[in-house]
Amino acid sequence: MDKELLNILACPVCKASVEAVSNKIVCKKCGRKYPVRDGIPIMLEEEAENNE
Repeated sequence: MDKELLNILACPVCKASVEAVSNKIVCKKCGRKYPVRDGIPIMLEEEAENNE
């Protein structure tokens, strides 16, 4: 995942910064995990795995 892209992405739920972990984008605050499909992060709340 491109670092510049990660720097501009934010969790759509809590607006916190995110990081790439394996094939997912993970919110540093709430822990939601967003999938990456074909190199494209799917940053939709309904696609996220909750950490709760």
